Amino acid sequence: MREHVTTEQDLVKEIRIEARPETVFPFFTEPEKLTRWLCVEATVDPRAGGICKQIHRDHDGTLYHLSGQFLEVTPPHRVVFTWGWEKPETGTPPGSTVVDVTLEPDGEGTLVTLVHRGLPDTERDGYDGGWQGLLEKLAELAPRS
Repeated sequence: MREHVTTEQDLVKEIRIEARPETVFPFFTEPEKLTRWLCVEATVDPRAGGICKQIHRDHDGTLYHLSGQFLEVTPPHRVVFTWGWEKPETGTPPGSTVVDVTLEPDGEGTLVTLVHRGLPDTERDGYDGGWQGLLEKLAELAPRS
């Protein structure tokens, strides 16, 4: 099992998914799979230095544009990208935070560990619940793909 070096400020979420890492990994790197669980639109170039742009819809229908960049893409075990919103009032501007996802084989399934680094204290609670719900949605979808 890979050790995750984290700080007290990092948001760490883990979930077990009943699908192999090779099945789960594309849900972080392919637009047609990202839009099934994370966002409504995605433009990605999943390689170090490649773009990671997404459009998210809030519960009230408001659209938010995420602008990021892939820092590491190691199929099917790890993907790391910057995360931030193009609207400055969101409190998380582009490039200000990093999402680090590892996928570890766990029997016939996968242990997904998501570490979101650099979140302002004022944003942590919202992201904590947000990532939890999204990862649960991913756990439902991935085994069916």
